Amino acid sequence: MALSRLSSSAPGSNLLKPLTSAPSLRRSFSAAADDSTPITIETSLPFTSHVCDVPSRTVETSPKELMKFFRDMALMRRMEIAADSLYKSKLIRGFCHLYDGQEAVAIGMEAAITKKDCIITAYRDHCTFLGRGGTLLQVFSELMGRQGGCSKGKGGSMHFYKKDSGFYGGHGIVGAQVPLGCGLAFAQKYSKDETVTFALYGDGAANQGQLFEALNISALWDLPAILVCENNHYGMGTAEWRAAKSPAYYKRGDYVPGLKVDGMDVFAVKQACKFAKEHALKNGPIILEMDTYRYHGHSMSDPGSTYRTRDEISGVRQERDPIERIRKLIFAHDIATEKELKDIEKEMRKEVDEAIAQAKESPMPDPSELFTNVYVKGYGVESYGPDRKEVRAVLP
Repeated sequence: MALSRLSSSAPGSNLLKPLTSAPSLRRSFSAAADDSTPITIETSLPFTSHVCDVPSRTVETSPKELMKFFRDMALMRRMEIAADSLYKSKLIRGFCHLYDGQEAVAIGMEAAITKKDCIITAYRDHCTFLGRGGTLLQVFSELMGRQGGCSKGKGGSMHFYKKDSGFYGGHGIVGAQVPLGCGLAFAQKYSKDETVTFALYGDGAANQGQLFEALNISALWDLPAILVCENNHYGMGTAEWRAAKSPAYYKRGDYVPGLKVDGMDVFAVKQACKFAKEHALKNGPIILEMDTYRYHGHSMSDPGSTYRTRDEISGVRQERDPIERIRKLIFAHDIATEKELKDIEKEMRKEVDEAIAQAKESPMPDPSELFTNVYVKGYGVESYGPDRKEVRAVLP
């Protein structure tokens, strides 16, 4: 199986080893939520580099950050599980690609950057949108095609968008977001605003020709572009080793530096993204390969078990799950009890259920919305009926 080829798999005993000793007396739960006392930990695995230095494995965090990571990832996980149920109930139609298992990439990246930095991704975009500051109500409204959605119900699962927080989608064409991301990086360099763009794509898109064309021009012009390959090891149902002669995607840039990162370790992702941002602002593009894993199939039509075994999936859940890693760290530093974390998960479930109920109340888009955001306003474009004789509407 493909999983046997993952050099980054590690036994559970090595997961996020704490370097500092836990205090003898446990903090109260409410105090931990606001406690910024430094805690030093070590990433689960070393980074592997291509023509660049490697970041330090030593990462500084705090009880406050640990609790936030747990809460945010638990919310993302619950949101995606709920989306699965809504799809099976036919309240979500069309394409739907779920992110559960990969939450550490979205959370770790956000922890290393600001909302002035840009992110652009493919169609597995729900959690990235939430990480950028989107709301559950916007997520479920969009998934169900309602007016309250982030794209007014017209984009659906693959086309989430939040420009005011630097999130530029959500793209359905495999690999097409990468040149757009490099274009955002060009604008950032032109404006001299000291920000970067993270252009995310999967291992299935890593062989797209446009990716290499965009990377070439980005390197030629030293653009602050960070290409992030979310390598979940299966492009649809095709294992990476069956599709790529060289699945070491962090080396694919040749003349462009790269890092391989344990994408199931939120602190490794945070450290790598911080390193990449500093590098890109000084030296131009860099590639980050996030070694991650999706628990669901590629999309809702894929059971996810015909090209991999259930033992493989459960093995990743047991040894590398990003939420469980944070849970163990919280216990290791005596920050919260098992009951307190379970209460948080119950609270996340309630938030998701409430958002779904509200989203169901949101109306469907007006039919006239079919014509908005298509043509330039103010040109008097006319809409005709099927016989091309009767003018149905004059667009604003």
